[in-house]
Amino acid sequence: MDTHAQGGVADRRTQADVAANAKPLPEPRNTLVEMAYEPDKAFNTPKAELDALRLEAARELFATRRDQIPLLARRAEDAGIDEIKSFEDLVPLLFAHTVYKSYPQQLFNKGRWDAMVQWLQSLSVSDLSNVDTTDVKDVDDWLQRLWDAGHAVLSTSGSSGKVSFLTQTMEDRARKTKHLRHTQAWPFTTPSAGRPVFWFGPMFGRNSAVEMGISNEENWGRPGETNALDNNPLLISEVSRTAAMRTRIASGTATPEEITEFETAQAEKTAAGAAEIEALIDKLLDLRHEPLFIYGLWAQHFMVRDRARERGIPDGDFHPDTVLFPGGGIKGLNLPENYRELITEFYGDVIQIGTYGMTEMTQLMPRCEARCYHVPPALILMILDADGDRLLTEADAVDNKLTGRVGFLDLLYEGRWGGLITGDKATLDISEKCACGRAGPVILDTVARYAQPGEEDHIGCAGTIDAYVRGGLSA
Repeated sequence: MDTHAQGGVADRRTQADVAANAKPLPEPRNTLVEMAYEPDKAFNTPKAELDALRLEAARELFATRRDQIPLLARRAEDAGIDEIKSFEDLVPLLFAHTVYKSYPQQLFNKGRWDAMVQWLQSLSVSDLSNVDTTDVKDVDDWLQRLWDAGHAVLSTSGSSGKVSFLTQTMEDRARKTKHLRHTQAWPFTTPSAGRPVFWFGPMFGRNSAVEMGISNEENWGRPGETNALDNNPLLISEVSRTAAMRTRIASGTATPEEITEFETAQAEKTAAGAAEIEALIDKLLDLRHEPLFIYGLWAQHFMVRDRARERGIPDGDFHPDTVLFPGGGIKGLNLPENYRELITEFYGDVIQIGTYGMTEMTQLMPRCEARCYHVPPALILMILDADGDRLLTEADAVDNKLTGRVGFLDLLYEGRWGGLITGDKATLDISEKCACGRAGPVILDTVARYAQPGEEDHIGCAGTIDAYVRGGLSA
């Protein structure tokens, strides 16, 4: 198999073994992480009880990581923080979500993969000096070299024009899969391997979306019965070239010949993709009377519905133990306002689950019956002001609700600092009880972005972090 195709079969069905053999995390982080393995108890534990352990864990983690991650040490020095005494102390230590793509673009464009390793080292715990960058062909080859050296680095798709790279350990991957196994479908069901999996995306490549597919295959799938939209690897080099060309077209710098060539290639790819998705949908519909696990974007679920109607299949004709995991944004899509209700009506009385989280987070927040998202014990969730400079408190609440920018410290990570200021705007209900009757606080199902695609997200610390990271690189 070509190294670009790695990230699929060779990585699967091994994470349970990795997790079982992993050394326990330092206390009290380990206790907090493992609490999630009993989700009924974990998501009904009073916040005050959890916060005492969380603060102690944050203190331990910061004391360890500041000596391992140069950027964190610099942030602590600039903020005058030697010890975590309160959750407010964490705020200036959170990285902007843009930090994981803060490398100079020319390094990427010119194939300076040795300098890219140097950049990544400033954000990583592990020593990356064992990575061989000799004769690296492209970004996908570079990623595979990192994995070959034992560093489980993931990329984002780069659809916005620049790729993020996230360092994690092999144990981080395994713990994330284990966390998903116990929490993703809570409180509705518990994952059990044995279902055909339908994953409306790629299942190969060193990409965060592929990793989620692999985790779900391991937690839900029947061996040999994973059905993916694309069996070719997701190549970041191709995604980046596409994004770069779209940027050139928008700015008017692409030649007419380049535009014609690009549009022809995209049309051919779209046509091929349409045939693949129709075949995938037909197989899904053929198996609809047995329990399935189905992941797809909202627009893809409408494609399933439309195909079912072409075949005369009525609404609600799916096995009740089918697990439906819909997601993704809808901006720019021509979907009706009640798109959620229409898809729910089509699938009928199946198990529909949901989570809130992001690529940089290992511990996603499951959605309860009241459509609120519950916070795992080992995740320190913070609602900040719009600039990301101040932690909002009860004094800022209106009707027991705080609305602002989401920040967090993920206590599970060993490969990097898990503290981040995100681009999300959310409302946290700080009431003692959720509408479902369990302990609060909870995130309401109204999450939005501060900046739309193509716009710049203004976070107070972003410029300082970017300047420091670039300043540490050789020309």
